Amino acid sequence: MTIRKICGIGAGYVGGPTCSVIALKCPEIQVTVVDKSKERIAQWNSEKLPIYEPGLDEVVRKCRGKNLFFSTDIETAIQEADLIFISVNTPTKTFGNGKGRAADLKYVESAARMIAEIATGNKIVVEKSTVPVRAAESIMNILRANHKPGVSCQILSNPEFLAEGTAIEDLVNADRVLIGGEDSPEGQAAIEELCKVYEHWIPRKNILTTNTWSSELSKLAANAFLAQRISSINSLSAVCEATGADVSEVARAVGLDSRIGSKFLHASVGFGEVAAYWQQVIDMNEYQKSRFSAKVIESLFNTVTDKRISMLGFAFKKNTGDTRESPAIHVAKTLLDEGAMLHIYDPKVEESQIIEDLTHPSVTNDPEHVKSRIGIYKDAYSATKGTHAIVLCTEWDEFVELDYKRIYINMMKPAYIFDGRKILDHGKLQKIGFIVQTIGLKCYCDICTETNHTCETDGYCFASTSLENDVTTYAKR
Repeated sequence: MTIRKICGIGAGYVGGPTCSVIALKCPEIQVTVVDKSKERIAQWNSEKLPIYEPGLDEVVRKCRGKNLFFSTDIETAIQEADLIFISVNTPTKTFGNGKGRAADLKYVESAARMIAEIATGNKIVVEKSTVPVRAAESIMNILRANHKPGVSCQILSNPEFLAEGTAIEDLVNADRVLIGGEDSPEGQAAIEELCKVYEHWIPRKNILTTNTWSSELSKLAANAFLAQRISSINSLSAVCEATGADVSEVARAVGLDSRIGSKFLHASVGFGEVAAYWQQVIDMNEYQKSRFSAKVIESLFNTVTDKRISMLGFAFKKNTGDTRESPAIHVAKTLLDEGAMLHIYDPKVEESQIIEDLTHPSVTNDPEHVKSRIGIYKDAYSATKGTHAIVLCTEWDEFVELDYKRIYINMMKPAYIFDGRKILDHGKLQKIGFIVQTIGLKCYCDICTETNHTCETDGYCFASTSLENDVTTYAKR
């Protein structure tokens, strides 16, 4: 594929400047930046751009109307593009798991679903937004589960390294361009095509190619290292205040060490969003007891807002209607806090009991809202119809015997099953098309048979040395 047309989804701080510089340096490529916001697109087409960056006005003025366009016609831009940048906003979550720390990826997911719905030809889809590691896998799952027959999409990671106030300079004279993709002939070919775009102005030696996950992690690692440097000098500023030293003089002295360097050694009141990801790493330790609920949310693009999730089983265990201390209550609470719509089915627990449990003051302070977000169903097939995922919470025998092919057909794609009781045939489910995840004592992928190992198949493999002590290790392929 030769790149002749590029679509940038998201007319914000990353998408606007990046696509504008590409248009400037690649006059033979048509670049279209699209956004749902009519107001923002109107600003990009006006004399007063929605963002200010030194040099940006000149770049836009040179290219706009020639090979650079700003539009709300997302469908046409996606349809015509050979390469699509996803440059949408990834704000910090304001509620639920990871509140104040984790990235909300709902806009990234929405962009992926739009591409899958609209595209009728092969595309190279490039992740530009700052995302957690393995977000590209979620994009890949969506595209491959929903694409039209004959359509192929290659997913690349191409993180931005822009700083406010120097974005155009950072793009034109980049220290490096990082491109990650799959280690397959198709993946490597897609990487090469994106390299050719950047080679219009970036020396090839400054273009680094890696696997997808290394590219994603490198972006977060760079943010974290910069945050550490800022934190270090900020911590010294307090020492300087107590001792009479001058933090500027200390920073200059330290920065002249060639092993350290002088950049990002300027004390300030603190740093901003770069801390969010690093803090999440620290906080992950606190999620061990809630790892099942957290894994459901994480796997569903780290957002379940308004997603329909079916819960199979609500009782404490099979063959009883007792819900006291049922893990299903905790799972339900977490998902409801995240904004999910729950479809619940249990063969023995009464509807009134489920509602009572989920509207208890220990679960919510807004019982009417909870009631509006849950539905109680009479069988598993109606409970799972039209849902994004199945969360199995009770080991009822009938759940093993369900017709999962029938269930899969009627679910949203990609369709997920989270087996909290490890009772299902995961190999069969994967062959049907489900993405299956579990917790427990052994791996349930097609190939692996040993515990405490690295899984060689798609997705996550969970191995545990002690379920009772809640000691679980995550092994990624």
